[in-house]
Amino acid sequence: MAPHCRYSCDTAAQTLEWISAINDFLRPYMFLLNDHVVNFFKDRLWESIDKQWMNCLRKESVENLLKIPSGIVQDNWPASLKEFILTSRSLVLPREQVELQMMLPNLHVASLDTVLTQGMNMKKKHEVETLAAVVRSIAESTGSQTIIDVGAGQGYLAQVLSFQYNLSVVAIDASSHHGAVTSARAERIKKHYAAKTKNAHLNVPQTVTCCVMSSDALKAFSDALLQKNDFEPLEMKEIDLGEPYLEGLEVERKKPSLCSNSNMGPSLVLAGLHACGDLSVTMLRTFIECKEIKAVVSIGCCYNLLSEEGSQNSGSQCGFPVSEGAKLSGLSLGKSARDLACQSAERWRSLTKDAALQNFELHAFRAAFQMVLNRYYPEILTTSPSIGRQGKALRRQQQRRVLQNNLHVDKRTSLPLVATWEKCEMERSCTTSNYSEAYQGDTCSTLDRGGLSLQISSSYSSGCEGIWSLDRYSLFEKFCNSGLCRLGLLTNISQEIDFLGLWKEAQPFCELIGPYWSLRAVLGPVLETLLLLDRLLFLQEQGSSVKAVALPIFNPILSPRNVAIIAQKI
Repeated sequence: MAPHCRYSCDTAAQTLEWISAINDFLRPYMFLLNDHVVNFFKDRLWESIDKQWMNCLRKESVENLLKIPSGIVQDNWPASLKEFILTSRSLVLPREQVELQMMLPNLHVASLDTVLTQGMNMKKKHEVETLAAVVRSIAESTGSQTIIDVGAGQGYLAQVLSFQYNLSVVAIDASSHHGAVTSARAERIKKHYAAKTKNAHLNVPQTVTCCVMSSDALKAFSDALLQKNDFEPLEMKEIDLGEPYLEGLEVERKKPSLCSNSNMGPSLVLAGLHACGDLSVTMLRTFIECKEIKAVVSIGCCYNLLSEEGSQNSGSQCGFPVSEGAKLSGLSLGKSARDLACQSAERWRSLTKDAALQNFELHAFRAAFQMVLNRYYPEILTTSPSIGRQGKALRRQQQRRVLQNNLHVDKRTSLPLVATWEKCEMERSCTTSNYSEAYQGDTCSTLDRGGLSLQISSSYSSGCEGIWSLDRYSLFEKFCNSGLCRLGLLTNISQEIDFLGLWKEAQPFCELIGPYWSLRAVLGPVLETLLLLDRLLFLQEQGSSVKAVALPIFNPILSPRNVAIIAQKI
């Protein structure tokens, strides 16, 4: 059974104690945070792990490895390994969806009709349905008239707040395409409801295209919005640290700022559903700096895109750390660690065995491809090359090939080639607990079952092994050619690349990727907890005038980034 969290964050002192405990735990494992799986073969990363841990985990089943990030251990594991996993889990924010009615007594989650949910998948519908009800409840309790949907995307949340809950909403997003989609969709919904209710005066969310780079920018927008008494449609072409350009909004610079002087008048609520990177933190800063913003509901994502104090791309207002307490701790994470914070224990645990195996094979291909770049294009590595998600294209190619193979029967065995593989795989599963099955991946796309096993035991027949070796190397070569093409290197090959030789170098260690990545993933929820507690502490440091909580408001399996930072001025 996974351990329960033994910390609390009801007060600033408690939150700081929790952050300090996380920092103390993470420091000995900075090598795991900073290393990246793409360098697994090149830097021989498995050698940095306790040998006893690796020897234990390499023999474990896929099912048991998938439970590790959730804090579930096996009795026969080394005591130090169990302590590492259990301690990490005890430092993680609870992620089970809370009973929202108990936290917000006036909350009512309305079931959305098919008109409002058109275009939403199950995940998006769950998120929008829940968050819209939470925002409406907060707006009602603070007496706020207007909601600013920050990072609105295609406007799903804004439209539900407008049409379902009859709130005034301004949806802002950096993409003009998203703004156009939001406006067009809102007009279609308005037309439907107007015909149905004979009401031509329905609330329609206003859309604004702007790039919010700082709290100053978002505060300037809020200020201009509040000065627009007639609340006419707005269009902001761009906004940055300098002068905002507001078309249709003439703001006299000599007038006092409504976001700094007035305690009366209209009020706003900031809401953000998975506002990307620094944007979630910018919302919190703006909430503190602008008196007319009475509440904020922020759900972050894309931690890898956060700016960090001390990094090359950091500005005067970094995304981490934001609280004074976290700044004093002196812990810096780096991009690899912030990327790791996106790992979800619930998603790991819900994966099937095949999906886990497929994802780890993709990690093996990518790590072996890094060896290709290191040997033949070392100058490319200094740019941290990204080749996109090659697994998706390979999967489609393999699926077509499998379908074709099913049509051609092997005359010697009267079985299709895929069936021959299935027979070999079945025999292998029945006769051995092969540790190479212990693979699971993160958000990367997966390959099809045509490349599940990373290594064939010498106890298997040469016929089965021959099919697999050829098939796996063929996939790896295709992966490399696709990656080189993405990087613009395929046409510049001045010498023959020894793909086979490099694959043979990597293959004996492929079995270790599963255990290694499982151990790294243990730290993902701890890192996310640190980032979220830093934001919560920033709000708690403002004193008794602000009430702030961190609540998991979504189902964590449907929506892994499910913790909302909710704050109100009191």
